[in-house]
Amino acid sequence: MKLIRGIGELVGIVPVGVLRKQGAEMDEVISIKDAFLSIEDGLIKDFGPKSECPAPADGDEVIDAGGGMVMPAFCDSHTHICYAGSRDQEFIDKINGLSYEEIAARGGGILNSADLLHRTSEEDLYRQTMERVDEMVSKGTGAIEIKSGYGLTTEDELKMLRVIRRIKGSSPALIKATFLGAHAVGRAFSGRQKEYVNLVCKEMIPAVAEEGLAEYVDVFCDEGFFTTEETARILESGLEHGLEPKIHANELACSGGVQVGASLNALSVDHLERTTDAEIEVLKGKRTMPTMLPGSSFFLGMPYGRARDYISAGLGVALASDYNPGSSPSGDMRFVMALGCIKMRLTPEQAFNACTLNSAYAMGVSDTMGSITKGKRASLIITRPVPSLAFIPYCHQTPFIREIII
Repeated sequence: MKLIRGIGELVGIVPVGVLRKQGAEMDEVISIKDAFLSIEDGLIKDFGPKSECPAPADGDEVIDAGGGMVMPAFCDSHTHICYAGSRDQEFIDKINGLSYEEIAARGGGILNSADLLHRTSEEDLYRQTMERVDEMVSKGTGAIEIKSGYGLTTEDELKMLRVIRRIKGSSPALIKATFLGAHAVGRAFSGRQKEYVNLVCKEMIPAVAEEGLAEYVDVFCDEGFFTTEETARILESGLEHGLEPKIHANELACSGGVQVGASLNALSVDHLERTTDAEIEVLKGKRTMPTMLPGSSFFLGMPYGRARDYISAGLGVALASDYNPGSSPSGDMRFVMALGCIKMRLTPEQAFNACTLNSAYAMGVSDTMGSITKGKRASLIITRPVPSLAFIPYCHQTPFIREIII
């Protein structure tokens, strides 16, 4: 058994059975000052005030938190970290005034990443991706959803998903895989989008399902990418093959993707930089988690999602990094939490819940991750002594992690 003593504050306690927070619940962060926490077989066994801390038995490992805070590790429900190389030249293009849409229209963006990935061996792709996973874990992330979508051919999409499967077995983080063959239309199908959608539905999805390579299916439903009709067809094909739907929607325009996701009971609808009241209304009473990606808004200079309006309407909100080479080249969830506060005007408590329990929910793992709950995985951050939860997003570049247990 591991016994953590000397905890200044144990933060993020959630009762057994609570899988997400919505509306006013987003403001609630339960904590215990001067606490202990015990771990057995990788799971949280017990916790409470230090007055109830058991004496360690022979062979127990005792960790002194030194008055620091103990909190659940971050969960990141939207990443594209399985990619080759970088797109730093496009960074220069953006500085010189080109928009994301203009870069994509010139054949760059996702297609550039697909070209690089095609020329990269599976072994090298694994090495590059594993470096990013290790980087994210070092910054306090304990659960990561990783999408394909830089293959855009059956062979290369499967290559990406096999790399992600290998990472599941070699990283201490909990990893979920999402098939995103409909990230863009592959170069070989330029001008033949309908044929590419047929390929995704009739060849890619069955091949992914046959090898058991993904839990989820996703589509980039947005202006200049896939239509609502194409999106529905792809997600329905995924459902027929046992893949739960998630969706990219409303990054570039109010695309109708949120409505498609809600109609198909998607686990999450992600991006939401563009929102009308209609999107908020259609998500009420649904299991679908609105997920916003402020790192992308920051990097591209785009609007930030209307998170406060979603919460005021009684909905929950998750935040994720969107770590990818073109629009959000960072997987630092502490920075995501800070952007949630600074740019989206979330309280520290709301941003914390959005980066832990709700993001775990958005990747289907909030039964085992995202909070301090007996029986959940002991994926924890032990901080240096900090004055409050608000300090973490407030001083967002000051080192705050003392130790990580994943």
